[in-house]
Amino acid sequence: MASSSKLKVAKRIEGTDKNVWVEFGKLAVENKALNLGQGFPDFFPPKYITDSLVSVAESTSPFSHQYTRSYGHPRLVSALAQLYSPLLGQAVDPMSDVVVTIGAYGSLFCTVQAFIEPGDEAIIIEPFFDCYEPMVKVAGGEPVFIPLRPTGEGKSSADWKLDPTELESKFNAKTKAIFLNNPNNPLGKVYSLEELEMIADLAKKWDVLVIADEVYEWMIYKGHKHIKIASLPGMYERTLTIGSAGKTFSVTGWKLGWTVGPAHLVKPLQTLFQNCCYVCATPLQEAVASAFELELGRLGNESSYLTGLADELAPKREFMANFLREAGMEPVMPEGGYFMIANSSNLDIPIDESSSENKHFQKVKWLTRNKKLAAIPPSAFYGAENAQLAKDLIRFCFIKDDDTLQKAAEIMKTFKN
Repeated sequence: MASSSKLKVAKRIEGTDKNVWVEFGKLAVENKALNLGQGFPDFFPPKYITDSLVSVAESTSPFSHQYTRSYGHPRLVSALAQLYSPLLGQAVDPMSDVVVTIGAYGSLFCTVQAFIEPGDEAIIIEPFFDCYEPMVKVAGGEPVFIPLRPTGEGKSSADWKLDPTELESKFNAKTKAIFLNNPNNPLGKVYSLEELEMIADLAKKWDVLVIADEVYEWMIYKGHKHIKIASLPGMYERTLTIGSAGKTFSVTGWKLGWTVGPAHLVKPLQTLFQNCCYVCATPLQEAVASAFELELGRLGNESSYLTGLADELAPKREFMANFLREAGMEPVMPEGGYFMIANSSNLDIPIDESSSENKHFQKVKWLTRNKKLAAIPPSAFYGAENAQLAKDLIRFCFIKDDDTLQKAAEIMKTFKN
């Protein structure tokens, strides 16, 4: 076997090993901190989905525990096609227009690997889910960043906007794709029809693929509407829409995601996934399919978990915004999702100016170590050039039990005192 000195790491992978979730997740555990950093519920998911998994486990059919179709369990892709067809205004073919992957993360990775080639550019809107940048780099592409900038008072995620002229300047002959995270993580922005049309017009003008990461699609608060960019005229043929069972049903540990789009775009993903992971867990796919079938019959009704989740989260959102304000922070009220960013510049948090450590990270680490409250620094969701825009921001997660949020409120009161 070759010595370690002779083993070389591919150049594309260099610099992509650091991960904010690993770093701050470990810090939270080490300090036994209340975790409002990572985006997962600390309460049970809806009973009907766990009951579905129990039913699969107790099934009399041995095939429920064996390999299923590589591109997605037939029952699940059929349910997804029924769900997305009216949302997209297209007759989605379950066999050719859907692929099921290991989490939305898997869908993103397969999409980038399938379409981004060395020398290609991919536009990434900041703040962005942090995996976009390293995925593009690993594929040999070049990330091109453009920030959402606060306008007006900046107190709502709706106030954070793209500059049309700046956005257009990012497109050129090398542009292969643009990432659109809607609702946005960590900001919670839900793009308006006018904003989506602006992006769509540029994508069509420059013949660019739209990677629509819509994992928080069901968490839209009253007064706001989620519009799928793939539903706009001429956009279905150039858009891959990505969803997540973990986010949809509050079961992040199940790690099931999917991509929906036209067959000519989905086929490369199916092929790539087949030659990488081959297949996702059959019992989980069966359980999620059962849950979707139940939801298809009650969407919009009071009994629907999907359309009722935002109503359940709205009081938690209000409670968090209030206790952050009382502590001296300036929260940005999200239109969607379950994260809230807030300006921490008024908090008395010591920073070691002589340290080489990222000063944005220092704040959150101090909060975790000294206040036992874990969060995430949003500067991790920016490219190096624009990270300074988030230097005073901290991201908190509010899809937590009420007792957890109350404990967080008590911790934040110590700043006021």
